[in-house]
Amino acid sequence: MDRGIERETPSSRGAGSGTTEHVAAGRVPLAVVVVDREGLVSHWSTGARRLFGATKEEAVGRPAVDLLPVTGALPEQDDITPYGAYAAYDGLGPDLESSLDGRHNFPAAGRARLTVPGADRADVLWWAYPLVGPGRERLLVLAADAGALRHHQDGPDGTDGTDLGFERIAPGFALHTDFPGAEELARRLPEILPSMSVGESARIVAQILELGYPVLEFSQNARVPVTPDWGVPRRAERRARRERAARAAAQGLPVPQDAADEAEDLEYAAVRERLEFLNEVSGRIGTSLDLARTIVEVSRAVVPRFTDVAGTYLREQVVAGEGFPEGVPDTTTMWHRVAVEHTDEPGRWDDVVPVGEAMPFPAHTPFFQCMTSGEPVLVPRITEEMGHAIASQFEKRDIRPLITGRSMLVVPLKARNVVLGFMILLRHPERPVFNDMDRVTGAELAARAGLVLDNARMYTFQESVAETLQDSMLPHIPQRMAGCDIATRYLPGTLLGRVGGDWFDSVKLPGARTALVVGDVMGHGLNSAAMMGQLRTAVQTMAALDLPPAQLLRNLDDLAQRLGDTYLATCLYAVYDPIAGELHLANAGHIPPVLVRARDGRSELLDLPTGAPIGVGGVPFEAVRVRVEPGDRLVMCTDGLVEMRGEDIGVGLATLCESAAHPAASMDDACDTIIRALNTRGGRKDDVALLMARLNGIEPADVAEWRLALDPAEVGRARAVVREQLHDWGLARLADTAELLVGELVTNAVRHAHVRPVELRLVRGDTLLCEVDDDDHELPTLLSAGPGDEFGRGLRVVSTLAREWGTSRTNAGKTVWFELTLPRR
Repeated sequence: MDRGIERETPSSRGAGSGTTEHVAAGRVPLAVVVVDREGLVSHWSTGARRLFGATKEEAVGRPAVDLLPVTGALPEQDDITPYGAYAAYDGLGPDLESSLDGRHNFPAAGRARLTVPGADRADVLWWAYPLVGPGRERLLVLAADAGALRHHQDGPDGTDGTDLGFERIAPGFALHTDFPGAEELARRLPEILPSMSVGESARIVAQILELGYPVLEFSQNARVPVTPDWGVPRRAERRARRERAARAAAQGLPVPQDAADEAEDLEYAAVRERLEFLNEVSGRIGTSLDLARTIVEVSRAVVPRFTDVAGTYLREQVVAGEGFPEGVPDTTTMWHRVAVEHTDEPGRWDDVVPVGEAMPFPAHTPFFQCMTSGEPVLVPRITEEMGHAIASQFEKRDIRPLITGRSMLVVPLKARNVVLGFMILLRHPERPVFNDMDRVTGAELAARAGLVLDNARMYTFQESVAETLQDSMLPHIPQRMAGCDIATRYLPGTLLGRVGGDWFDSVKLPGARTALVVGDVMGHGLNSAAMMGQLRTAVQTMAALDLPPAQLLRNLDDLAQRLGDTYLATCLYAVYDPIAGELHLANAGHIPPVLVRARDGRSELLDLPTGAPIGVGGVPFEAVRVRVEPGDRLVMCTDGLVEMRGEDIGVGLATLCESAAHPAASMDDACDTIIRALNTRGGRKDDVALLMARLNGIEPADVAEWRLALDPAEVGRARAVVREQLHDWGLARLADTAELLVGELVTNAVRHAHVRPVELRLVRGDTLLCEVDDDDHELPTLLSAGPGDEFGRGLRVVSTLAREWGTSRTNAGKTVWFELTLPRR
């Protein structure tokens, strides 16, 4: 582009003087300057040499701020209203200096005087366009001599040419006709100049490409992509019009149509003011995707500039964060008042129309008309009759003093042709009533607000769906299991959505044991969450079969291979035996757990065989056993807690060990301590699953075991020893129930066992646990037994009287168990 903006044509050279007499009517040469990202001039056109006095050799490579001193405002003189830099199209900017030093990244325009060496003070118009793209160029600056424009604006009758105001000029561009890229300029201009359309760039190139130099084009309508606006109408123009009208009237001549011109200008100013208002509102709403915050922003954006009171109502589904509302609203549709903004004295509206109230609207009201038609409804003044009709919707509250005599505009909040809600706008009686232009403005405002609200609604809905999905896939683990206390935390990824593949779980196992699981499906999003759900279900199923840890991971890996080779997962599986005081662990590519010793508070990373991630296939898994003491704590987490981009994972693991060893008043406090230590470093993008278990153990004195021969007479012995043991433990109130249920289970075991003796065990913990083991692999099922049936009543009795019961297979056969609630002391 640089090579194409220097060439002069014969019409512009004019004996080397560059005077405007040789310029084609309606066009004035431009100075073109390109500034790079270091603020240095990289291109300096011939027009820039004429206007600013420096040659190309002197300018290129120098700081642009030293060569373009076009900041500041003109003094008020010669009937010129003071003005400074102003970008009317975007309402931005204040001066060229801000654009040159990189503080502004949007188009700006302005006007100022500068002193050119060897010449008088020049009146200069300028435009600054940020250039986008990978190149070094950062800013395109165009400038023109305002005096040349004034020369072309002067009319043949010697008037000041006010028919063409500076507000109606727009810059155009041209290149060498032999410039290789000239044919592509129409396509490239929108790429390098923000807010320019392809069609507009093509028009500019087609009109002035043959000139070979940049120009200003006089246009009644063009404003591409930003045009300076010097105020409409100008003070000097207004005074001149009044004087001409007075002279004509004094001479009995027809009064010029200046009044119509001024009305047109005033209308133009009013339209521009509304466009600026809508532009301002658009910038103030939708700063976040939080629905509640967006509602407040929409209401506050219109008060007090456009209205004095703004009440926002939304449909019930929108407020609830549900799906898109279906169907046309009717008289049964509930509308929730979600915001009320006003300029009245504080509290005046709070009691009469409180935020949060839901109500329907009858068919005869303007609100119903707006919500069903989807069009604004204008009420210039609320009469007493209408005020009474509206007030009838508010039980035991008289709203008439607040609304009667005010002007009202009801605008729909729509998205995809569905009414999500509406806004009630009221103006004080002493303020001008809403008119048709306000109706149009309100409709445009509501359209923009509706889209913003719909975006927030969809985001809220998607967040709700994601959160519900994640909650449904993560288990609700009881805080107390046999011999251990458990606390968990889940943190969604901060940048990758609320759905991920991390999970934790605990499963009750025979022998008062507990399986503890933490896993992580690689990747994020719904697919990872779905894979996580399948793996978690599989782990629960295989854990209920009491598979050893290494075998469980082997089977899980086989399952992942059958599900597909798209995903990998890591998994840490631990079985805690509170009676033996032992952990049995196996690892599939997961980070190791931390064990905090109760005796000295020391923490350590357990040295486990790492193993390959689930889904790799064909890799063996190993398990290890670790002795633990009552009070020890096991901490298991996913790598999202300890990994940080650009940081060695060893730093995170060391922090995990240190924070896990920190004393805490409770398990929840201990989890919070770990999260605070690791989650405040910043930069976390992955989701986090954390499981902590305090291994309390079960004392030998709380465990009683017996071996029973395969003899029906052993059933009576089983009942007797259970009754005696419960008396010794001070649980005599449970003796009758426990004796009955034990008799049923032992009877079934003796009847179905093959070789091995039946084993009976009682465990006193948070509940009374009774387990009966035998060597038969067939699991008993609950049957419907009639009055005359000989079999099937035993498990029915157990199911009715026990707090909880179940069955599970073991390596040697099966276990049938039940629990009874301990009596309160």
